[in-house]
Parts: sequence; structure tokens; C-alpha cells
Amino acid sequence: MIPIINVKMQHRADDFVLDGFEPAYLAALRDGSLDGRVAAALEELRACRACPRDCGIDRLADERKVCNTGRHAIVSSAFAHFGEEDCLRGRRGSGTIFFSLCNLRCVFCQNWDISQQQRGEARDAAGIADLMLALQQVGCHNINFVTPEHVVPQVIEAIAVAARAGLRLPIVYNTSAYDALGSLRLLDGLVDIYMPDFKFWSRDSARRLAKAKDYPEHARAAIREMHRQVGPLRFGADGLARRGVLVRHLVMPGQLDEARAIFAFLADELSPDTYVNIMGQYRPEYQVGSPGRDGPRYTDIARCPHGGELDAALEAARAAGLWRFDRRSAMF
Repeated sequence: MIPIINVKMQHRADDFVLDGFEPAYLAALRDGSLDGRVAAALEELRACRACPRDCGIDRLADERKVCNTGRHAIVSSAFAHFGEEDCLRGRRGSGTIFFSLCNLRCVFCQNWDISQQQRGEARDAAGIADLMLALQQVGCHNINFVTPEHVVPQVIEAIAVAARAGLRLPIVYNTSAYDALGSLRLLDGLVDIYMPDFKFWSRDSARRLAKAKDYPEHARAAIREMHRQVGPLRFGADGLARRGVLVRHLVMPGQLDEARAIFAFLADELSPDTYVNIMGQYRPEYQVGSPGRDGPRYTDIARCPHGGELDAALEAARAAGLWRFDRRSAMF
């Protein structure tokens, strides 16, 4: 069933059910534009502007800089994931492909062993396409690219190979939202579901906790572009997501003002119909609380958020006018 806040909103929830669906990339395959999209994407790597770091290096020649990724993407794992939102995992899982390394440096990252270190193996477009087709073969409901911001050209390459080989699943772009507009525009008509995590509203928080002071403005621009492309999240009759934007926000201790500003932006500048997952699983990880020169580091976030903070975040989202929230079903 599609998650809704209360029965009175059922008629509004029904507005977000798609009668028919095919993955967006199939139209690009039919009209012959997919090859041009691949060529344009690879050109981004020649003087790399694939993400907001704007390194300018030649990744086609395997040069590396901030993300430490050259010509080919590093895949750390690929599997049917049952920990995603109900509308993605369904009963047979979301087909996640986790890319190693990241263009952010979040001090609290729960996946720091793959986001900050190279784990896995380099795969070319055919190799990534093989993983996509294998996940389809085992019954996954979608292909879910995790941490793809720095490898958008390689993702586009792989989609083209997989589409020609019979891929027919929706594509999920699962991102920190530290994305370049140029890369997102190359994905227009290829991605069905954008799933950005809007982390911080203020430059100070982004600089201190993710080492990217320009994160907030890039996240706002990226999420606007995602919404322009696919609109609010819509579902099939089976309750599984088919197309649209699903925004995640991780509730962190002491950052309710950031959450309020993010929710107001989503409601006012995107739509009150924006589908949001207010995530409560933050815990101190990676560098948080670890010894530093002057004592433990990042002590202000060295705890889990308490129940009152989670309740306050949900209330802030409702006060902003949002109403479509992810709810985990007991059946899972």
C-alpha cells in the first residue's frame, strides 16, 4: 500500500498513482539519442566537471584527484537490498549497486570504509551492466545506484549497455545531493527516481561536517533540477515507486533549525507534495568522538538524536506543509 498520513488524504494519495509505466531510458534507446548522451557524458571526464569539486583533470587518461576515481567506477557491492524504503524494496529488494569513494568527507559517515577508502573493483560499462542485469534476473524491483555523484558518466555508459541487453527496471539515483547540474541534465530522461539526501542547510555545518562549504547551494540547485525532471514521487498500483523525487533527511542531534529550513525549502520551492523520509538512524561513527589534538572531536554530535528531536523534526515538516512521509510497514 502507498504510505499516507491519514485516511482524509486518500484522494490526494490517489493522484500519485501511475496507470502505466516504462523506464525513461527506453525512449532514449528508441529515438537513438542514447549514444549521443554517452558521448557527451564521457566528454565530462576529459576535464572533469562531473561533480561540484570541478577538479578539471583528465579522467579518461585515468587521472585522479578528490574522489580518487579515474576512468572506471569502483563498485564495492551489488545486491538485493531490503533496508531501503518500502516503496523501493517491496518484497524482492532494491537492486543496489554501491560505488566506492565519495566526493564528500562527512565526519560521521556510517559507510566510511567504502566512502573514504577504495573497496571493491573497477568495472567498465559492460561490467556494471552485467550487475544490473543480474539484479533484474533475481527479481529486484529497480536498479539503485548508491553514491553515484562522481561517476555519472560511467553510470550513463552502463545504462546504455544494459538497456540494449534487455534491462527494463526503473533507475534510482541515490545521492548525497552534492551533484553538478551538468551531470544531472545528462541524466534527464534516463533516471526514473531521484533520491537525494538533503544533509545541511548552512554553509558552516557543511564546511565543518562534510568539508564542502558549498554543499547547501549545490544541494538546493540539484534538488530543484531533479524535481523539474521527474516531479513528485508516483507509484504503481502495487505501491512501488516508479517515478519522481524522494528526499531523505537524516535527523542529527542539535540541528533542528537546519531541518526546519530544509523542510520549508522543499514545501515552498518544490512542492508540498514532496515525498520525504525523515531518518532517525543517526549514530556517532567514523571521526565523531575520536581523539584529536585538543580532545574528542565533534562532541556536539557524539550522541544519537533523542525521541523528542525526532518528533520535533516530523512536526517541523508538517508545519512547513509537507504531508507525504515514508512509513515502514510492519509486514517488512
